[in-house]
Amino acid sequence: MTTAALIVAAGRGTRAGGGVPKQWRPLKGRRVIDWTLDAFETAGVDLTVLVLSPDDAFAWEEFSGRPGLILAQGGAERAASVLNGLKKLAPHSPDKILIHDAARPCVSRSLIHRILDALDETATAAPALAVTDALWTGADGTVTGTQNRNGLFAAQTPQGFRYQDILAAHLAHPGGAADDVEAARAAGLDVRIIPGEPDNIKITRPEDFARAERILGADMDIRLGNGYDVHRFGPGDSVILCGVEIPHEKTLQGHSDADVGMHAVTDAIYGALAQGDIGQHFPPSDPQWKGAASEVFLRHAANLARELGFTLSNVDCTLVCEYPKVGPHAAKMRGVMAEILGIDADRVSIKATTSERLGFTGRGEGIAAIATAALVKA
Repeated sequence: MTTAALIVAAGRGTRAGGGVPKQWRPLKGRRVIDWTLDAFETAGVDLTVLVLSPDDAFAWEEFSGRPGLILAQGGAERAASVLNGLKKLAPHSPDKILIHDAARPCVSRSLIHRILDALDETATAAPALAVTDALWTGADGTVTGTQNRNGLFAAQTPQGFRYQDILAAHLAHPGGAADDVEAARAAGLDVRIIPGEPDNIKITRPEDFARAERILGADMDIRLGNGYDVHRFGPGDSVILCGVEIPHEKTLQGHSDADVGMHAVTDAIYGALAQGDIGQHFPPSDPQWKGAASEVFLRHAANLARELGFTLSNVDCTLVCEYPKVGPHAAKMRGVMAEILGIDADRVSIKATTSERLGFTGRGEGIAAIATAALVKA
C-alpha cells in the first residue's frame, strides 16, 4: 500500500509570537516545520505534500525539487488548503493518507505507525485524548457554569483516511470544517478514535515553544562509533593525512590514497550508524576505487548519516606515528575535514601521539589512526 502525508503549513497564525508564522520559527536548533517533516520522512511515508502559503516565496524556493516532496498552494482557510493538497496527490492516488498540522512538531513515529496500521482495518482513524479536567463556561473572567466532560475528547493530528474517501468528502463539503474528521463525518464516514499522546502538542502560544523543546530533548538518539585504520609506508615523497598532503621521505600505501586518518573517521561514522565499514561500501576488489581520494568515502558516510536523520555532533581523530609531525598541519586538517563533513571546525579534533618507538609505528613502518564520531537524532 502507498502511504502519503499532507502537512498543512500555510497558516498565518501569530499568537505564538516571534513576528512570523509559527511553522517557520526556530525550535531546538531547527525550525518547527523541519521537525514535523522529519517525523514523517523517518517514519517511512512514501510521499509528502507540503501546503504552503503563496506569500512564503522563500519556502517555495527551498522545498522545490526536494525528493519525495510535493508542494501545494494554501487556500483561504484550512479546509481549502487540505483540498488543494489532496488534489495534488491525484496522479499518485495513494491508498492511505495522514493529514497533519505543521504546528505539531512533537508527533512520534509510534503514533504515525499506529494510525497507518489502524487504516488496515478501518477507513478512518484519528488520535485524541479523553478530557480529564473539569470544564467551565465563563464570561468576563468569571465562571458561569460547568460542562459535563463525559465522552469529550481533545482532537489531535495526524488524522488518517483512505485517500479516495477523504478526497470525496472534502469535494462534497461546503467548506469551513474545523478539521478533516468533521469533513469525513459530514460525508457519512465513521471515525475510529486512536489514543493520542500528551506530548503531541500543537504550538499555539509563546510558552508552547519551551514545552516542545523539553519534549524533543527527551526523545534524543545519541550514537557513538569508533574507527581504526593502519597503512604501511612505501617509497614516495609525501603522505596524505586528513586531506592534507605533507612532504615526507615515504608515502602511505593502500588501494585508495591511503589517508589513514580519513579512513578511521569514516569507519567511526559507519560504526555509529551500524552500517559496516569502508570495505563494505567501497570494496577494494572494485578497480574504480584504486587511487581514489578518501574524501569520497568520508562524504558518503556523512551524507548517509544525514539521510538516516542524524546530525554529526563531533569527531575526534588521533594519528599514531613518529613522523611526520602532525601539529603544524592540524589546523588545516580540521578545516578540510569540517568542510567535507559539513560541520564547524570546532567540532573536529585532530591530534597526534607517538608510540614511544614501540611497535610498527615506533619503528617507522607505518601510521595508525583511531577515531570516534558522535551522532545525534532528536
